[in-house]
Amino acid sequence: MLWLAGPVLLEQLLSLLVGLVDTWITAAILEKDAHLAAIGLMAYVLWLIPSMFAAVAIGATALVARLIGGRDAEMANRAMHQAVLVGGVFSVFATCVVYWGGGWFVRAMQLQGEAAPLATTYLLMLAPVVPAIMLEQVGIACLRGAGDTVSGFVVMSCVNVVNLIVSLGLTTGWGPFPNWGWQGLAIGTALSHALGGLLILLLLLRGRAGLKLRWRQMLPDADLISRLLRVGAPAGVDIMAILFCHLWFVAIINRLGVLPAAAHSLGIRIESLAYLPGTAFQVAAATLAGQFLGAGQPQRAGRSILQACAVGGGVMAAAGLVFFFGADALTLIFLGNNRPETTQLTVPLLQLVAFSMPSLALTMILTGGLRGAGDTRWPLAFTFIGYLCIRIPGAYWLAWEEIPIPATGLVIQGWGWGVLGAWVAMVADVSLRSLLVTARFWQGGWKKTRV
Repeated sequence: MLWLAGPVLLEQLLSLLVGLVDTWITAAILEKDAHLAAIGLMAYVLWLIPSMFAAVAIGATALVARLIGGRDAEMANRAMHQAVLVGGVFSVFATCVVYWGGGWFVRAMQLQGEAAPLATTYLLMLAPVVPAIMLEQVGIACLRGAGDTVSGFVVMSCVNVVNLIVSLGLTTGWGPFPNWGWQGLAIGTALSHALGGLLILLLLLRGRAGLKLRWRQMLPDADLISRLLRVGAPAGVDIMAILFCHLWFVAIINRLGVLPAAAHSLGIRIESLAYLPGTAFQVAAATLAGQFLGAGQPQRAGRSILQACAVGGGVMAAAGLVFFFGADALTLIFLGNNRPETTQLTVPLLQLVAFSMPSLALTMILTGGLRGAGDTRWPLAFTFIGYLCIRIPGAYWLAWEEIPIPATGLVIQGWGWGVLGAWVAMVADVSLRSLLVTARFWQGGWKKTRV
């Protein structure tokens, strides 16, 4: 478990650093709340784009892991080819959506003032590298299913070096770089992901963990594609639903103004540090569950998921203590003493979310284990229950002072707690979903799922 989780933890740390570096450059160099609000929305975009390939990536991990566990390496390699093929088709659609739908998306997110055109510019510069992001997501997912979690770490190391050097250089005019400000930040991020996609392609062409990309094997295989999407489609819908509801949640906060949007942006960036161990042990749980079930050992699959929860949950609980007692220090790293109002709003958000870390750990890691087993429908149901019954209505009620009901002329009085109220609804949602996914795990039906 640790051999699988360790490289993923480092990989996710490096992946997170791409966003953290952008946030730090924005806060320290560009210095406007409009820039910070815009980069906060772009953080969700850099989650949205990979999520467009989640159905393929999650299906690939589960299918490859099950086939490797069953000692059918040739079929696992064929499954990888189908995943890349389907991902390529999806990437054409995703590129068109990002390029032509970027302006509409920013308007729908209710971003205010100067932040809106900044976000639109960033999206236009990111659109050409969507296929490279697909290769990162799907290629690394296939390698994880085969038990190789080191390659993703190596690739993300290269991505981060390029992002740091190019983004910082183009934003500040350092050394030989021109000073392009905000546009330079977007270009640096785009170039770093272009490199990541190219490196994954080269690894697969050369061969890694028993997977080797051969162009002559890229012909469609209806049976394998059906198996891939039967597992991956519910998980993809799950992740897209999570993202859609997150964006809806952000739109609710953005309506409060630029300052609450900036505080939410920074709070989410800092909180995302706690996702690192959750994601790492989520991947380990998915890989081990799939391989042990493929080998006909369901009891070991269950024990591996529980071990991942114990270790990953312990680390995330420790992160919660850091958030609670170190909220001021974490906020000052990004803002310094220049924006006391933003700091004042951000600190209580981090202290509140600290209490949800154990619940978040269970939700992430148990969901990963279920997905690795191919049981993707129940997590989808839990997502809809948590977001549509708790988080979204709770955010409206707790954050806004008045809630207009469309097409009725009616107005409901809210509590007016602002961005803190929205985060209370978020914590309540995570707590409920952790109970639901724990109940599904103990019920045990996931062990009988066919892939």
